[in-house]
Amino acid sequence: MKMAQNQGFTIWFTGMACTGKSMLANYLAARLRQVGRGVEVLDENTVGEELWGEVEDTKEGRTAIVRRLGYVANLLSRNGAAVLVSAISPYKASRDENRRVIARYVEVYVDCPTEKLIERDNTGKYKKALSGEIPNFVGITEPYEPPASPEVSIHSDQESTEDGGKRIFQALLDLGYVTSEDILVITGKRGKLTSAQAKARPAKAPAKGTRKARPIARAGRVVKATKKAAARRRAR
Repeated sequence: MKMAQNQGFTIWFTGMACTGKSMLANYLAARLRQVGRGVEVLDENTVGEELWGEVEDTKEGRTAIVRRLGYVANLLSRNGAAVLVSAISPYKASRDENRRVIARYVEVYVDCPTEKLIERDNTGKYKKALSGEIPNFVGITEPYEPPASPEVSIHSDQESTEDGGKRIFQALLDLGYVTSEDILVITGKRGKLTSAQAKARPAKAPAKGTRKARPIARAGRVVKATKKAAARRRAR
């Protein structure tokens, strides 16, 4: 348990605008804090002014944003923090670069059909992009490159935040970044251990009053002694 508590990691939520990345990140952050983890949330909607206020909205600019977020996430996670990054991060190459740099990296792809995203969008940005008012809008006039093999894929039009969060926690358990005890506190149920994790768990101590199984050699001596005693009684 101490090893899992001391290990930092980065969960990188990627997906188009309005898919629910921030909601999932905040959901996980609150529950990781329940089990005593040090957590930092890097949401592009809240840290942008400080980290890349001067960067232009171009392909090069978006790549620079992902690189800066990855740099900060790596600094935090290698010092024991659980870092949750919520960013559109549309380009596979820049996400893969972060995967190479960050030691314990979990990619979560949050997917949702575009028509649902337009319905959800209370800012009106999707409609403005469709009408040409907003140029360079990822998913409409600029491409979004979905991950080929993320650790977790969430379909936010079909799954609740809670259900998606549970699947992410199971992935963290499978990777050894949280413990089954953590999952019990967070969800009320123990996560499913992999066969390797199950074998690694320490054996339970026998309950009081329970006799330990006798070694074979000792059991043999007891049987021989019992037979000798019976033979002496018959000889009397």
